[in-house]
Amino acid sequence: MERVRREWSGAVELEVAIGGADGTVRALAYPALVGRPEPGDEVLLNTTALAMGLGTGGYAMVVAVPDRLPPDPSGPGHLVKARYTPLQATVLGADEQGSPHHELLREADSLEGMPVIVADLHSALPAILAGLLAERPGSRVVYVMTDGGALPAWFSMSIAKLKEAGALAATVTVGQAFGGDLEAVTVHTGLLAARLVAGAEAVVVAQGPGNLGSGTRWGFSGVSAGEAVNAAAVLAGRPIAALRVSEGDRRARHIGVSHHSLTAYGRVALARAEVVVPELPGEFGARVAEQAAALGERHELVHIPVDGLHQTLAEAERRWGVRLSTMGRRLDEDLPYFLAAAAAGRHAAAVL
Repeated sequence: MERVRREWSGAVELEVAIGGADGTVRALAYPALVGRPEPGDEVLLNTTALAMGLGTGGYAMVVAVPDRLPPDPSGPGHLVKARYTPLQATVLGADEQGSPHHELLREADSLEGMPVIVADLHSALPAILAGLLAERPGSRVVYVMTDGGALPAWFSMSIAKLKEAGALAATVTVGQAFGGDLEAVTVHTGLLAARLVAGAEAVVVAQGPGNLGSGTRWGFSGVSAGEAVNAAAVLAGRPIAALRVSEGDRRARHIGVSHHSLTAYGRVALARAEVVVPELPGEFGARVAEQAAALGERHELVHIPVDGLHQTLAEAERRWGVRLSTMGRRLDEDLPYFLAAAAAGRHAAAVL
């Protein structure tokens, strides 16, 4: 390992020489799992994501620092995340018996009408926050991160920067995801912990950075968006569905309203949600409205103006230091995507 390039909460980005003609690579280490590498250390790397050129995973991942092992876990906590993998992590779950919050959550059963904004991709998070906080500054918003993408919340620079800027109050990692301010076993207890422990006024639910898709109707990790709608509804929350919209994606199935949203909300979500339809201009806006209309048989369609949201997003990007990007496309390269997410935040602010 040659040098530390940069670091953020829970993660250290390194420059590592791998020998031969391959030169150096960017690598990412999670000190809580593998220890903290120092210049001159030998590190063991997993280069799968790097070799595949994954958009959100273009790093070699540090598996171990053989000569500088992390300290043994000392507790408390009996929840094991990333279970039965070499890097399984033991954490304290907010809902487990040894938690100081266990009694609070043991019989908890209601979100008391709290808005729960559900999105397909992690990249929607800062845009949703921008739309919400522009209308309701100071609102306490908590992110519930599901395990369809990255498992460690530490992978996300957005989370670190949003918290540092005061835009995001806390993160709850659920399922196999870990590394949040609070840990929980399921989306259900994650939502309850966000409300009752973290004091959320509103919650955003989305998978961590990255997602998995196979180009089939059902084979994508974003089906969890529909399941999150069901969880929010059964707990007496107020589910608000953010549409995944794109004008710049090269794949036809994601142009207009993505098939991910149409399947997750139209087939997986059995409970009624408020589906936010952004009032986008021109023929593309008409196409989005037409595609979203199919969801009106099951859900309430809420048409939200996007006036001023472009400026809101650009200002949030500058003020928070967060890079707005989805699938490698920046704000002005796929503006409708970010406007749709921000419109969901704008609607959530209106019902707080």
